[in-house]
Amino acid sequence: MKIALASDHGGLDYKNKIIEHLKNNGHETFDCGTNSLDSCHYPIFAKKACEMLVNHQVDRVILVCTTGEGVCMAANRFKGVRCGVGYNDEVVSLMRHHNDANAISFGQKFMKLDEVLRRVDIFLNTPFDAGRHLTRIQMIEQ
Repeated sequence: MKIALASDHGGLDYKNKIIEHLKNNGHETFDCGTNSLDSCHYPIFAKKACEMLVNHQVDRVILVCTTGEGVCMAANRFKGVRCGVGYNDEVVSLMRHHNDANAISFGQKFMKLDEVLRRVDIFLNTPFDAGRHLTRIQMIEQ
């Protein structure tokens, strides 16, 4: 799978560790920044990753900031991006099963790395159920 990743300075460490995890599992990654601990603006980097998704250059997007909320809000401004905050395993599973989420965000300050890596795998390996949920996705897209 092709995956674009982005973070701000508050999510840099986890972003780099997620990239390593993904590469070790055979995924192709695209690092959309930041690559510095200097204070920066997360919408710049979230935009780069989300543009890759809407232009069909990648299959999924993973975003990290301090809380996971800011990058999630930035991502959902793009038509066709369905991003949620991956705050527990069941929610991540349901984001895929029911909402066909194609982007996920994490908060480095408020989540443990082992939980984030587990949720990355859930996000990538859980299928969309379609059925009655497809109608809802179509409504969101309109």
